[in-house]
Amino acid sequence: MTAHSRKTGFLAGWRNLMLWKQITLALVAGAMLGVVLNTTGNQDIAVAIKQIGVAFVSAIKMLIVPLIFVTLVCGMTSIGNLARMGRIGLKTILFYLGTTAFAISIGLLLATILQPGLGVDLQAASAMEPKPAPSIVSTFINIIPKNPIAAAADGNVLQVIFFALLFGLAINLAGDPAKPLRDTFEALNAAIMKLTEIVISFAPYGVFALITWVAGTYGLDLLLPLGKVIFALYLGCLIHAVIVYGGLVGAIAKLNPLRFFQGIVEPQMVAFTSTSSSGTLPVTMTAVQKNLGVDNSVASFTLPLGATINMDGTAMYQGVAALFIAQAYGVDLSMGDYITIVLTSTLASIGTAGVPGAGLVMLSMVLTAVGLPLEGVAIIAGIDRILDMARTTLNVTGDAACTVLIAKSEDQIDEEVFAVPHVLEPADIR
Repeated sequence: MTAHSRKTGFLAGWRNLMLWKQITLALVAGAMLGVVLNTTGNQDIAVAIKQIGVAFVSAIKMLIVPLIFVTLVCGMTSIGNLARMGRIGLKTILFYLGTTAFAISIGLLLATILQPGLGVDLQAASAMEPKPAPSIVSTFINIIPKNPIAAAADGNVLQVIFFALLFGLAINLAGDPAKPLRDTFEALNAAIMKLTEIVISFAPYGVFALITWVAGTYGLDLLLPLGKVIFALYLGCLIHAVIVYGGLVGAIAKLNPLRFFQGIVEPQMVAFTSTSSSGTLPVTMTAVQKNLGVDNSVASFTLPLGATINMDGTAMYQGVAALFIAQAYGVDLSMGDYITIVLTSTLASIGTAGVPGAGLVMLSMVLTAVGLPLEGVAIIAGIDRILDMARTTLNVTGDAACTVLIAKSEDQIDEEVFAVPHVLEPADIR
């Protein structure tokens, strides 16, 4: 066999792999390469490779505003019934807030048992100025865009969601005269989804580049001393995903949890490497509809909202990080402090954007609420990227779980599609 034929055979085999398998191989290969680059002192190569990942993330972010706006308008026009619309909205918000409180509690419990802060000598170089937590009133007022075009340009997802919901409602109320506009948005939605699939096809290369940079930059030197706090969060995220989300899908929706997790492998891996719930939204939209059979009328409402207000992973991170800092500084927290952490994290998650690093802002709010030293944030910031990978993956998993549960309750899920053990293949995006 010639070198050319071997190369051709490899490329053909690679192209025929399911996308989730391509991403998995890219993830492993990138991690291995990153560790090698770090141990050999070639971190600059990892930084250079990162640019491929940056380009991929930029392409995904390019889709966020048009995808949210078009799919939400289509979702609103397809629901039609105002009572059903309100019912879906109430279920979504209750699910997100309820699971967020569970996530923080799991984080606090694990941090209490594992005590990751004991024996860690915190020597913060500088304090971090806390940002005051937004009040509930100001949060709701800020949802209303003064200029929808500016909101879209600034990437203010909550404001885009608010305007899209009202615009879709107005199309419904206008009736027959607005039918051409409704048809136009359906056509736009089809085009946006196809563009999304094209961008997703480059996910393995973006994942490879990003994980190479993470492993090449941090290596093992930074991870080992703070390994317990990393382990606590990753374990908590795994428990929450399997027991809470998997349990709800199995017990409430009466669907196979294993099939659910298989169907969302792609958005989980993109979330793990990009650390952006909003950035992963296009991938999640495709996965829940094509792999899990969720109707667009539900997915187009619950997923954009979840990418903005569902922060289960981030909330769990608050519990683990707060106790880590308290233990490292020798501060004993009361039961009232624990309750304050749960309430502050749950409410603050509503106003925290689904972008990389937003968890640090929330953490400063939580630490301020219970009187813990803000200098601890400087140490957590050193491993924040590693922690962000796990918490964002949990956030996205929660978005998908909520969507499946609500779709099932509204009889808007194709269970035959859900039951088919497959994920998006390369052939689907040609």
